[in-house]
Amino acid sequence: MGLAVGGEVPADRFEGCAGDSGAKWRTLKSISILLAGVATASLSASLAHAQQTNTEQQTQEEQQAEGKTGASGETLLDKILLLSRTGETAIESLSSSSHVDQEQIDRRLATSVNDVFFGVPGLTVQSDAKRTASSVNIRGLQDFGRVQVIVDGARQDFNRSGHGTSSTFWIDPELIQSVDVIRGPVANTYGSGAIGGVVFFDTKDATNFLKPEETWATSVTGRYETNGSGWTTSATGAYRLSPDFDVLGNIVYRDYGDYKDGDGNRVAGSAFDVLGGLLKATVRPSENSELKLGWVGSSDGWSEISGGVPTSDLDMRQNTFTARYNLTDEDRSWLDLHINTSYGKTDLERTYLRTLGGQYDPVTGRPTTIPAGSRTTYDLETLSFDIWNTSRFETGTLGHELTYGGDWVSDDMVTLDPSGGQDTYTPSGKRRVSGLYVQDKMSWEWLEVIAGLRYDSYSLDSATAESSGDRLSPRITVGVTPFESAGLDGLQFYGTYAEGYRSPSITETLMNGMHPSGVTFPFLPNPNLKPETGKTWELGVNYKADGVIEAGDALRMKAAYFNNNVDDYIQGNDDIAAGAPGCPYIPGLQPGSYTYSCYQYQNYASARIRGFEFESVYDASWGFAGLSASIIDGHTVSYDGLREDLTTIPSSQVTAQLGFRFLEDRLTVGGEVQHNGKPKGNDAARDYTLVNAFASYKANENLKFDFRVDNIFDEKYANPLNATATSTIYEPGVSVKLAATVRFGG
Repeated sequence: MGLAVGGEVPADRFEGCAGDSGAKWRTLKSISILLAGVATASLSASLAHAQQTNTEQQTQEEQQAEGKTGASGETLLDKILLLSRTGETAIESLSSSSHVDQEQIDRRLATSVNDVFFGVPGLTVQSDAKRTASSVNIRGLQDFGRVQVIVDGARQDFNRSGHGTSSTFWIDPELIQSVDVIRGPVANTYGSGAIGGVVFFDTKDATNFLKPEETWATSVTGRYETNGSGWTTSATGAYRLSPDFDVLGNIVYRDYGDYKDGDGNRVAGSAFDVLGGLLKATVRPSENSELKLGWVGSSDGWSEISGGVPTSDLDMRQNTFTARYNLTDEDRSWLDLHINTSYGKTDLERTYLRTLGGQYDPVTGRPTTIPAGSRTTYDLETLSFDIWNTSRFETGTLGHELTYGGDWVSDDMVTLDPSGGQDTYTPSGKRRVSGLYVQDKMSWEWLEVIAGLRYDSYSLDSATAESSGDRLSPRITVGVTPFESAGLDGLQFYGTYAEGYRSPSITETLMNGMHPSGVTFPFLPNPNLKPETGKTWELGVNYKADGVIEAGDALRMKAAYFNNNVDDYIQGNDDIAAGAPGCPYIPGLQPGSYTYSCYQYQNYASARIRGFEFESVYDASWGFAGLSASIIDGHTVSYDGLREDLTTIPSSQVTAQLGFRFLEDRLTVGGEVQHNGKPKGNDAARDYTLVNAFASYKANENLKFDFRVDNIFDEKYANPLNATATSTIYEPGVSVKLAATVRFGG
């Protein structure tokens, strides 16, 4: 039995379909001029502001005096998780949680969101060669909402059927301020469907960009990347109109040519250009309340090729509008209210550049052609609303943080193809998902208990079918801090059992029609799909210690073992024989093109995934060191008892980083090593090791230079999620990144 997972039809069933092509290469000379211009402007600005006080150094000294850490202030695992509804840090959270902050993002000189998550355990990003379409994989689960991706409170739900990545979202790393990750279905207060986990992107805002004494500030960054001759220009500006009102805007443009893999071969289709931006305003109506209004958008362009010749141009526009309000009053412990609402729209237009033969009619399966100039449009509108409150009180010696709320999400997908080419494979339809939840976090001396219950319901309908369902999902977590002695008082153990509920997507339920090219066979809709239910056991350890080796240093560690069973796992079955129930035999089609079988998303008995995750960081005045690891194994079991390896299992990996600070923290240098072990059952994947180096030099308050080399030894490797028996997309070989940033304000 042949299986496909994550919304992809097997590559060998799509021979002759389109791939990707590149844009123009950019020369080193043009980027050198750009960087020289930025440097000149920055030097002028630094002379104009030579007397500006070093407020960051003052803040750093204050933090050291408080005994928090060394030169960098708080450690990464001490940052408040934005998606924590009870105000926890990652190290305090009784869950597998990670926080990626601005310093890490800047250090990685990220080209895409894949770079942002380098070394985060249990998380992998699958991207096509062009890197603007990304699907987040947590613990082997991805696509169709299994991992809930959120930008400033707005869900990113767009997907398009075909080869490679199914889910498609883009958030430029230049716009990101921080990212929070919660692995597993313990995040059941953050929305329906997140049986794999939640990733929350928080974009930049004026509060963090402006220094305390500044009314306004601007910054400009120019960056050049040797592999693909890619360059990036980013500009940010913020203004504080009053203590209660500030605004920030950011615009970024990237233009990349085709990159080369570790063997020096050009990877066709890896070129792209993208324009992105954000605008955010923060209003504080009262001392205890805050309203954030935001817009994040991008415009992407790329080409698809077949046989080395461009066949179509694709243009994608994504716009997300958000409003986030919170009201907290320390004098009223029962009040910690949050209200989020968002509207997102994704428009993808595909234009055929030449008349395309060798195609099959999506209704009849008979040979046809698609005329040059034909267009297919994929439009998704997502509207969401989320409200919750946390009440804090005590019953005797037991403290309570009671969180209760609800959420609602609407996805409306419209696919149009007047030429009759592609509209059936990413079908039109509407989905409504809603939920209510309550969670009580109870604390008593060395004991902490979290008990939660979530109710989910969904409805899905189109012109041809409809389905609905609902369920209650529980969560129970018990944590203990058994030791009081110095050195062990920061040690905490916890155990969790949690369930999550994911409703079928529009594509999984309604996908229909005949395969478009290469070979033809029917896609069958399945309105009887059952929702998936994730059931996870997790055992974890948190450890927190300050002053380990020297005064002001800090050590933070998290480790967890998990076992996740997903009942009624939804997976594509491409081996339904013609003549079987629901799979018609179509007479008259050419024997060489008709495979005499059907493809349909079906429920399997379960997907079983288990693994171990570890994350640690040590921070001191001289520098920092980190070690993380992720070991994962998974398979599916069908109702007939057959067992197969799950194709969305990523590499197991170990990542180490080491950095040193010099010249009163103005210079930072370091390196990273990551070893990846191929997943069991993926014969096309292999082990590989990456070695990276980085450096950052802050000449003064207004001028900063960044340098990074990725894949120093020019390793030829592929993300296992992009490696199959018939197709492998290799990642970039050695790449040198150079950046200069000028900032000034007043």
